[in-house]
Amino acid sequence: MALDGILLNRIVPQIAEHLPLRIQKIWNISATELLFQVHGTYGKQQLLISTHSVYNRLLLSDRSYPTPAEPGNFVMVLRKYLEGGVIESLQQADLDRWCTLTITRHNNLGDRETLHLYVELMGKYANVILVGTDGRIIDALKRIPPFENARRTIHPGAQFVPVPPQDKKNPFTCEIVDPEVSLTRQFGGFSPFLSKEVEYRMAHGQSFSSIMQEIASSDQLYVYESDGEPQFHCIPLTHLGRCRQYGIFEGFDVLYYHREEKERIRQMNGDVFRFVRKELKHQENKLPRLMKELDMAMDCDQYRIYGDLLYTYGIQDTKGMTSIVLKSYEDDSDITVPLDPKLDGPRNAAKHYQKYGKLKKGQMYMQEQIEICNREITYFTGILEQLEQADFDTTTEIVDELVRLGYIEEKRRKNNRKSRKKNTKAIPHVTTVTLPNGVSISYGRNNLQNDEITWHLAKKNEIWMHAKDYHGSHVVIHTEHPDEDTIRIAAMTAAWFSKGRMSSSVPVNWCPVKNLKKIPGAKPGMVQLGSYRTIYIDPDEDTLVSNGIPIL
Repeated sequence: MALDGILLNRIVPQIAEHLPLRIQKIWNISATELLFQVHGTYGKQQLLISTHSVYNRLLLSDRSYPTPAEPGNFVMVLRKYLEGGVIESLQQADLDRWCTLTITRHNNLGDRETLHLYVELMGKYANVILVGTDGRIIDALKRIPPFENARRTIHPGAQFVPVPPQDKKNPFTCEIVDPEVSLTRQFGGFSPFLSKEVEYRMAHGQSFSSIMQEIASSDQLYVYESDGEPQFHCIPLTHLGRCRQYGIFEGFDVLYYHREEKERIRQMNGDVFRFVRKELKHQENKLPRLMKELDMAMDCDQYRIYGDLLYTYGIQDTKGMTSIVLKSYEDDSDITVPLDPKLDGPRNAAKHYQKYGKLKKGQMYMQEQIEICNREITYFTGILEQLEQADFDTTTEIVDELVRLGYIEEKRRKNNRKSRKKNTKAIPHVTTVTLPNGVSISYGRNNLQNDEITWHLAKKNEIWMHAKDYHGSHVVIHTEHPDEDTIRIAAMTAAWFSKGRMSSSVPVNWCPVKNLKKIPGAKPGMVQLGSYRTIYIDPDEDTLVSNGIPIL
């Protein structure tokens, strides 16, 4: 769900309160996201502009974003013209989905000049355009040449043409509503989704003017979680049901930070998702072939019988023959023995014995290959589940693990300058949280973090947990005698950071760390349990959040 003009109207004033802001640094954190590090009355802040077709937005964010070492071409242009400049004003065009950042700076001659950065948040047409003092385009994030759009060319050197106004009524000043015409056609800034909410409220007795007053005074974001894309706006969504309430900037971070993080991971760490899925599919396709070959190998005795029959009956001249029918010496039934027409009887017999010996040895080899294939399927299934819940640092560690195990080649990853240093081994990012009762728990989000927790961070008498029959987090309670509430929170954490997070009564195994053993030759994150106990838990998001567990 993309934001509409009404919601942008509530975002712009909250950013404007922080102006003026001096631009210190500019990054492209993905192909559709720009991050401005700015400084103003409130100290250092981050201004995020996203032109994603679905997640487009403009906000001040306090989240941590990975920044590439090598900027894109458009960011190089922005750095040249805007770094050191001051954002003086931010204005929305009526209630349209675009606004203008007015930026002043001193050019190379020391003269003061004013530039404009147009931020257009119109779904798949979202764009960021830098315009000079002469009204001509300096550059744009998404260039649109004349042969694609002759009426509105977005290209360096072209005269900037603003998005044409919609010429609709302002809902904040007009109280007359035509019931025969949809709100989206009458008023500027209205999306079909907001129209549903307003029409629902009006049908239940609330006046249009009171609804608009509620919108005008709102600085919150109300989010309705659904099976598909979440729905949101700046007033409670009464036509849908119970909503979560956030500050506008916080709400957008909750909604989209981790969704767009997947895009950043693909662009900055390589498409590790695609690699893992491809490898998993390869192993899953390979397993049936191995099983079929094992079945063939298990039928090797028939070739020994063929050789025995040829020798028993003293068959000599078989050249030119493709088969021969002989009587079984066990039950006197007919057995058709295949022959190579180029060979005589003894050589055909020797060939069958040779094939018998090869298949007999192959049984052990095929069983080993099937076991290896099953381990690979288990491993890559676990990696894929970890990636689905991973943040950027966790994914980087997963890539490092795949490099160490030889699945992918080491490459110069632009996002991670530390990876360029030789002979360095970074400590995995382990999450440790202190619960309200003062007890600390640690958990991992990938195999390297799980190993770090289990074998280096935990003490032998502390309690270890893991969701049974699921790939997921190792959780350690940093005390020898936890109470029942602590055990339940830790078990819930183990269940949440596994594929069982949406299930009920998830079994979680737990035991002292001293009851664990390493499996020789096993992949990272694999352990062998001695004696253990099992608790069944229902993962609950609200309970985890209330106890300080970051669930995103």
